[in-house]
Amino acid sequence: MARPVIAIVGRPNVGKSTIFNRIVGDRLAIVEDKPGVTRDRLYSAGEWNGVAFSIVDTGGIEIDGEDEIMKSVRMQAELAIEEADVIIFMVDAKAGLTHSDDEVAQMLFRSRKPIVLAVNKVDNQDRMDEVYEFYGLGFGQPMAISGSHGIGIGDLLDAVVEKLPIIEDDGYDDDVIRVALIGRPNVGKSSLVNALLGEERVIVSNVAGTTRDAIDTPFERDGQRYVLIDTAGMRKRGKVYETTEKYSVMRAMKAIERADVVLVLINGEEGIIEQDKHIAGYAHEAGKASIFVVNKWDVVEKDDKTMNAFTQNIRDHFLFMTYAPVTYLSALTKSRLHKLLPIVNHVSQQHAMRIQTHLLNDVVADAVAYNPPPTDKGRRLKINYVTQVATKPPTIVIFVNDPDMMHFSYERYLENKIRAAFDFEGTPVRLFTRRKSDED
Repeated sequence: MARPVIAIVGRPNVGKSTIFNRIVGDRLAIVEDKPGVTRDRLYSAGEWNGVAFSIVDTGGIEIDGEDEIMKSVRMQAELAIEEADVIIFMVDAKAGLTHSDDEVAQMLFRSRKPIVLAVNKVDNQDRMDEVYEFYGLGFGQPMAISGSHGIGIGDLLDAVVEKLPIIEDDGYDDDVIRVALIGRPNVGKSSLVNALLGEERVIVSNVAGTTRDAIDTPFERDGQRYVLIDTAGMRKRGKVYETTEKYSVMRAMKAIERADVVLVLINGEEGIIEQDKHIAGYAHEAGKASIFVVNKWDVVEKDDKTMNAFTQNIRDHFLFMTYAPVTYLSALTKSRLHKLLPIVNHVSQQHAMRIQTHLLNDVVADAVAYNPPPTDKGRRLKINYVTQVATKPPTIVIFVNDPDMMHFSYERYLENKIRAAFDFEGTPVRLFTRRKSDED
């Protein structure tokens, strides 16, 4: 089920990334006292008082010069208005109310989206007086916060969570495989939907970003029911949207969250670009089963080594997703299309697979016997017990005498042994180490 989305909006250098980091509890965004330093929009999961949400740091605008700043701010606000359920509008108490703040406020006001006004850099009581001028923006009581000191963040989140909508379940039965198609504009997402359905259900054009909205398309094949979630690129009229590859993240994330299996489409004609890695990374972080689908394979000049070379290139670029199978097809000619759904079925089963505890423990015991954990200052990591605690993705807890002694390389070794024993093709496997003393 998709989580509601919170976007942090404001002119450059008001502290959006600092607040984002405070809320997600990690220094994911680069924070520097310099306008426009956040180069990519960042998206992360958050939770407050049991309410889960996704939060976006919309600082991700590259600024070429001073004259570009307002255009960039306008783009941020437009994107947030388009996708977010609640918007945190951030201003700066030190700088006071600016013309740029007014412009953003007017756009947000017209959006009719729920807005929470946050006045950042209220680092002490003396600065409280500077908060009152922001009442004039028309969004009710401003929330005084300090990102650098962590002041007022709880009150801010209380106000935001109160305005979040309740996201209903999508209503599909458990046996329906939800398949999201993600990828940068013009890789052929809509063409692939049409090819799978055998009919023109989605507008297809070779103009990048033709499809405006995510579209759910249920269908059935060989007794298995599916829903295709086309995450279509975002494109609006105007110069601001002429380089929108990096601005479809929110929409893609909503689809990824709802999916069981994610098809990461790559343009076989153009090859892999950095943007593909960003997009695939979101599917991996969300713990979804994934398949690399290389489309437009019909137009690639190839010999008997081309496919293996392309697969190796994918492996080199996506080191964090070596579990994901790679398939090649042409949505246009339907060449090799028949191979896709059997792979979807397989990785969906792997994603939902549950391993009996005694089998897991046997595999890990064999792995430890073959390659014992290294010692540290005379002490050795002792693995007491292993159990799977969740599926989608398979999540395994390893109880040990001292979690600090579990080196990431040994954890990777255990994961590889578990994968070798139980396959788990196409799905991430999450391992967590917990303390369990010998007396427990």
